[in-house]
Amino acid sequence: MPEGDTVHRLAARMASLEGRLITASDFRVPQLATATLTGRRIERVWAWGKNLYWDCASGSDTLVLHTHLRMDGIWNIHAAGTRWRSPGHTARVVVRVEGFPDPGDEVELVGHELGKVELFPAREYPRHTGHLGPDPLDDDWDEAGRWSVPGREEALRRLVAQGRRSLGESLLDQSVLAGVGNVYCNELCFLLGAHPTSPAADVPADRAVDLAAQTMRANRNVNLRVFTGVNRPGHNTWVYGRANQPCRACGTTIRSGFLGGATTIADPRAGRERVSWWCPTCQPQG
Repeated sequence: MPEGDTVHRLAARMASLEGRLITASDFRVPQLATATLTGRRIERVWAWGKNLYWDCASGSDTLVLHTHLRMDGIWNIHAAGTRWRSPGHTARVVVRVEGFPDPGDEVELVGHELGKVELFPAREYPRHTGHLGPDPLDDDWDEAGRWSVPGREEALRRLVAQGRRSLGESLLDQSVLAGVGNVYCNELCFLLGAHPTSPAADVPADRAVDLAAQTMRANRNVNLRVFTGVNRPGHNTWVYGRANQPCRACGTTIRSGFLGGATTIADPRAGRERVSWWCPTCQPQG
């Protein structure tokens, strides 16, 4: 599941494209059907939480390409002219850039099943990102950057402000901690010994924020997220995806439900919000 660490790895892969000329572009979403990036240079590629951004410049005119993977999105990078690895009908953005060191060896980037595609002037970037909270993988986490205080301090303030809202919903809120998705949310709740519906105010905010940063940074450069210390598929998580299996810590059967409303696990048949997993013994519900 794409979460903040996935998008940061993607941005790092795409960093090699910075400075290269865009030779062709094709937007396959209705709102951008006539838009083009052809003739611009990719000046910068970066991630903020689950969001990927490109600065595409032509002289002093810069456009920002924003994409979000949501649940199923991917970006594939091919040598131009080679067969795509994913079906063509799922492509939402196609961009060709000059090669390096030979400009003729063009590279094609194809975004498939992207949940969001936006193109806007760079001057509008603050408006488009104003809803996002601090990112534990960003450079400003431990020092003041876009915030007047270090990102950690700002995230701590925002989590404390959640009060009686459920911990699960608070961790998933991108305005509190950008990049935390359902995998991290469930694993963090277990590591904190807290039921997903526990009020955020009942959990030490500094411990929650620091644990989020610690686990995301540990998993930033790996393909398999590991929370248990065991780097093997099927053994790498404590509770996520493990309904009806024994807890690795105490043996109690892991339960699952849907995190819905403000503080409750809704009836699974209601189909509301995100699936949650928890150990009734290690994470007692208050």
